Amino acid sequence: MNEKSLETRLEELETRLAFQDDVINTLNEQVARQELELRELWDAKRHLHKQIKEMAPSNIKPEEEEAPPPHY
Repeated sequence: MNEKSLETRLEELETRLAFQDDVINTLNEQVARQELELRELWDAKRHLHKQIKEMAPSNIKPEEEEAPPPHY
């Protein structure tokens, strides 16, 4: 191989490496943002679950406890 071809290949490899580094950094940032969003969603779910548990019990009986309808 001649020197010109080696320089061209080296420049192409450096360009690819720079592009890959940029893509990796972008993906890392996206994953970090999604992790924060996921944590927020889990916290919201936990809070909602706690609120539901703290609500006063309903006056409606569960279906298993309901008496069957009268027969005429």
